[in-house]
Amino acid sequence: MTAPHIVDPAGLLGEALSEASPDMMRHLLQTMINTLLSADADAVVGAEWGKPSSSRTAQRNGYRHRDLDTRVGTLDVAIPKLRSGTYFPDWLLERRKRAESALITVVADCYLAGVSTRRMDKLVKTLGVNALSKSQVSRMATELDEQVEAFRHRPLGVAGPFTFVAADALSMKVREGGRVVNAVVLLATGVNADGHREVLGLRVATSETGAAWNEFFADLVARGLAGVRLVTSDAHTGLKDAIAANLPGATWQRCRTHYAANLMGITPKNMWPAVKAALHT
Repeated sequence: MTAPHIVDPAGLLGEALSEASPDMMRHLLQTMINTLLSADADAVVGAEWGKPSSSRTAQRNGYRHRDLDTRVGTLDVAIPKLRSGTYFPDWLLERRKRAESALITVVADCYLAGVSTRRMDKLVKTLGVNALSKSQVSRMATELDEQVEAFRHRPLGVAGPFTFVAADALSMKVREGGRVVNAVVLLATGVNADGHREVLGLRVATSETGAAWNEFFADLVARGLAGVRLVTSDAHTGLKDAIAANLPGATWQRCRTHYAANLMGITPKNMWPAVKAALHT
């Protein structure tokens, strides 16, 4: 298990997902940005796209596409155009780094726990998008939730088979109801024959148990995970048993990173250089 991190699980998961599955993050980030742009433009013109309204002040007129470079790659951003006047999303184009960081954190949070109106409302306030009504935020959350859920439960056979799988548990301390509580995030990443890597599954558990790992891997197999030849993880007994039960044709190997961390935990600090050298021979 990876050592505990304090308070910001969504930020940590955002970084982990960006590194382990940039294609997934690129897809979800682009979807969220374009949905938010459309909702923001609706608020500016006073009416939803394509719907008559007495409060409408302008007409939308298609989109202009532009590239937006982010840490997970280049996104195709569709900025709404107006028939009269202009729409310029300064919250995205002028405060890009701040917006990217906030969006990636929320995408990770939504991927983990689902989209909610509360999360979307917090996001738009963080970005400084003040024109959206509660109903617009709610509709945006509903649209995004459908896409995020579809991605979370997507079949794994399309990009597979994933011949190599790495499993880990991120131990976190998070604030909940005014107090700090423990949480564990179970995470599996896979690599296929083309070298493509992506997050296969990610789930919250109250603790790292064999039952939690077994349910986690059973879900991956049900979604089409097959052809796995090697799984690396730490030596957690319940995790090893879950791998053996759900992926009987795969070989298990202890993760060197976890093994090294375990050795450092029981070795005097002045011996660390010698231990590291021995591990690499």
